[in-house]
Amino acid sequence: MALSITFLGHSGFIFDDGTHKLIVDPFLTGNPLAKHSPKDVKGDFLALTHGHGDHFGDTLDIVKANNATVIAPFEICEFLGEHGISKSEPGNPGGRIDTAFGHIAFTPAIHSSSYNGRYMGEACGLIIHIGGVTIYHCGDTALFNDMKTIGELAQPQIACIPVGDRFTMGPELGRKAAELINAPVTIPIHYKTFPLLTDDISAFAPTGVKVRVMEPGETWQYA
Repeated sequence: MALSITFLGHSGFIFDDGTHKLIVDPFLTGNPLAKHSPKDVKGDFLALTHGHGDHFGDTLDIVKANNATVIAPFEICEFLGEHGISKSEPGNPGGRIDTAFGHIAFTPAIHSSSYNGRYMGEACGLIIHIGGVTIYHCGDTALFNDMKTIGELAQPQIACIPVGDRFTMGPELGRKAAELINAPVTIPIHYKTFPLLTDDISAFAPTGVKVRVMEPGETWQYA
C-alpha cells in the first residue's frame, strides 16, 4: 500500500495513507526552514514525541482547526486538556495505542521534555504503523543499545533519526543508531534548523542502510 510522506522540516511529518493523515511534531511557526504554515497542515490525528517547543510547535492551533485526536505522553495530554483539547490518547514508553489508521507505540528516548518551564513527562520515540508501513520516529534522543531490540521487534521499513548534535545524536552516533535499528531506509531529522545544530551530516552514512534526505516541504510517495 502506498504511503505519502511529507517532511514539515526539523522533526515534523505528515503521514497520509489516503484515508487518514497523521501529523507528527509540527514545529512551523519560528522554524526558519519551514515551507508550511499551520493553516496549511491538515490531518485527523497528531502525535507528539515530547513537549519541547521545537516539537510541540503549532499543536494547539492545528488540533483545534482540524478537530484532530492527539496521541502523546500522558502529561502532554493533561496540558492539552487544560487548553480545551479533549480528544487525546495518552501513553508512555512500552505502551501501544490502536487507532483508525493502525497503531502507535511509545519507545524510550534519552532526552528531557518541558514546555515553557512545565514538566511534560517522559520524552519518547514513536513506532507508527500506517498504510501498511512501519516507521520508527526516534524523537530527540541520545544513542542507546536498545535501539537494536526496538528494530528487531518493530521491524520498521523507515527510521527517522536525529543527527543535529548538541541536543541529540550527531551524524556519527546517528550512523550507529541506524545500523542498530537496521531499517532499510532512514531519514535524517533535527539538523541545520538553527545555528547550534550541525548542517554537515556527511558522516551519517550507515552501512547497509539507504539514507533518504528530505527537504522541508518535500513529499515522498513510499510504496
